[in-house]
Amino acid sequence: MLYTLIKQVQGCTICEAHLPLGPRPVVQISAQSKVLIAGQAPGLKVHQSGTPFNDASGERLREWLGVDKNDFYDDKKFAILPMGFCYPGKAKSGDLPPRPECAVAWREQLLAELTNIELTIVIGQYAHAYHLPNASKKLTENVKNWQAYWPEMIALPHPSPRNNIWLKRNVWFENTLLPPLKQRVNEILSN
Repeated sequence: MLYTLIKQVQGCTICEAHLPLGPRPVVQISAQSKVLIAGQAPGLKVHQSGTPFNDASGERLREWLGVDKNDFYDDKKFAILPMGFCYPGKAKSGDLPPRPECAVAWREQLLAELTNIELTIVIGQYAHAYHLPNASKKLTENVKNWQAYWPEMIALPHPSPRNNIWLKRNVWFENTLLPPLKQRVNEILSN
């Protein structure tokens, strides 16, 4: 079932008319995945390579999780399922929001296949709105309230270099949230 679903996602063109570079769905998923990364949408570099988080955001995210590329790109360990599967295009500052069609068409079906997930890492405001019950519209509040969903789920800001100012203003994030996150990921991957 999952194999067929993945093939359908890879061939998806439902929002083609809105995509400046055309469709190229980028997901990583396996029925054995233990950690789900629920992100926003692929950036330009990811669109070009077809590999999720194959950019500066991915480097920072792997650092936050305490994992190397081999573990990160092992679909039996990590499922990577953004809110929008294709690069949405450029906005005045950063990329456009993820196209909403992906979540409506595919998200529930794909999540239903992920029966071994022990931790869901929810990245950015669009993923927060979808995955976090009673989420605030303010990303910082969701991240500060990380223990409300712990240890099954955790809210993170986007690891983009565009968020360097946020990270400087919220030093507690690296000192308080990242150590237990790294420990939890290590425990899950060690089992």
